[in-house]
Amino acid sequence: MAQRTEKAIANALKKLLAKRPLNRITISDIANECGINRMTFYYHYRDVYDLIECIADEELKGALEGKRTLADWQEGILKLMTVMKKDKAFYTGVYNSLDQHKTFDYVYKLVADLLQEGFDQVPSTVRVSAEDKQFIVDFYAYAFCGLLLQWVRRGMKEEPAVLVERMGKLGKGGLGRGLEAFSETI
Repeated sequence: MAQRTEKAIANALKKLLAKRPLNRITISDIANECGINRMTFYYHYRDVYDLIECIADEELKGALEGKRTLADWQEGILKLMTVMKKDKAFYTGVYNSLDQHKTFDYVYKLVADLLQEGFDQVPSTVRVSAEDKQFIVDFYAYAFCGLLLQWVRRGMKEEPAVLVERMGKLGKGGLGRGLEAFSETI
């Protein structure tokens, strides 16, 4: 029952966000939209920002599930962008309504965690200091995050597959190959 209520609340916010900006949506609006009272909302979420984070965690982290190696990072980013484009009104509305730094920080952490897990799986024969690994993670996470948020800002017009294919051309064969090449220079 709780999951069904949470899904109804999430869908209500998404429906409302497609019609108006976040700063014009109240908890009462969300509750009325899904046929619950305000206290039921507060039983599940602290506020609308908590709800947004829960939706993003479920959808975006879920999209990356099982795609956490350097070999399949492109598939993970593609799934992430596909989820966002499928629910374009929600993600665009959230992007346009929230503090851009918070949005960037959330997306950065999502992508950096994905890359860090991938780099942690690199064979020990590839010698790269922890400091250099962190530099590489930061570099690619900032690049991906910037591209992803620019894509949202521009209205998600390009197909995710096209952008991910372009990203794959970076680093001569992908991130793993780039890390191996980097280790050969030190």
